[in-house]
Amino acid sequence: MSYVLHRRWLTAALAATAVIGMAVATTRAAALKQSSPASLSQAAAAWIDTLDADQKSGGVRAFGEATRTDWHFVPKAARKGVQLRDMTPAQEQAALTLLRSALSQTGYDKSLVIMSLEEILRRLEGERAKNIRDPKRYFFTIFGTPADSGTWSLSVEGHHLSLNFTIRDGAVVDSTPQFMGANPAEVKTSFTGLPERGLRVLRDEEMLAFELARSLTTAQREQAVTAELPKEIRAAGEPQPPQEPATGIRWGDLTAEQQAALRRLVDAYCNWMPAEVAAERLRLIEEAPKGWAAVRFTWLGSLEPGIGHAYRVTGPTFLIEFVNVQPDAEGNPANHIHCVWRDMTGDFDLPGGRVTP
Repeated sequence: MSYVLHRRWLTAALAATAVIGMAVATTRAAALKQSSPASLSQAAAAWIDTLDADQKSGGVRAFGEATRTDWHFVPKAARKGVQLRDMTPAQEQAALTLLRSALSQTGYDKSLVIMSLEEILRRLEGERAKNIRDPKRYFFTIFGTPADSGTWSLSVEGHHLSLNFTIRDGAVVDSTPQFMGANPAEVKTSFTGLPERGLRVLRDEEMLAFELARSLTTAQREQAVTAELPKEIRAAGEPQPPQEPATGIRWGDLTAEQQAALRRLVDAYCNWMPAEVAAERLRLIEEAPKGWAAVRFTWLGSLEPGIGHAYRVTGPTFLIEFVNVQPDAEGNPANHIHCVWRDMTGDFDLPGGRVTP
């Protein structure tokens, strides 16, 4: 089951762009018409060309700068880069075109909806808000010089969104850490012009895993399910993923139907990325020692929605972590998702370790 926005969800996503600005709506409309978005290097260079000198000093940095691997998805007082809030309409449109060029249409739609959820949080939290809630508080940074030769990277980051790309000779060689979050995971209260009640931007990432976990037999659950519940994804904000040995049920201990379900779950995360990046991720899984046989699935916590739950999918080349344990802004339990795809051979195209199959 691939991620496809229902018509009402797409309508909500389009309406949400009004909160981010007319430039976003213009970019979204243009993106829908593009059969092949501009190359990343072209889109990055076009965005840089719109910046003034002060913006370039913050938004364009040396590839070797330490802040390249400084990532996080929590609300922060300051971040690297130039935020949408500080851009002119033309700069904002160029930034969103750059984001569209880095992602699939699915990933781009998800990103816009995640941004729009900040306005829902702002209205729900009101005066009790402890953090700045702003759908334009998303920062763009280029490291190095965008070109079809050489190496450079892109970071797009804000609350519940951290997207990091390393590009070499015109090809994306790493697209991690890839983080998305949602608060609320399911919209319970709607406002005019914002995502409507019932929208779940990370629906597939949650429900496909529920379907797999619930299909496990009693014997399989002894291998895959644990009552232990994490408070957060591991190694959040760290430049490399956790390296603990993999746990959970092995691919070979799943039925053919369950293996297909796990593959659909992996695809849901790959589908945030353009087709060539998704295909490369799957190729690396298949060509790693033991291939899919080295992949494991772990479920943590409750098998019922609305009660804290989490899961991990681990292979020699990748790690998926999903955690839904926090309440949303209205106090609804387990309605606040954090999920990430990481490169077990090294995030940010840097050397890393491998987990034990």
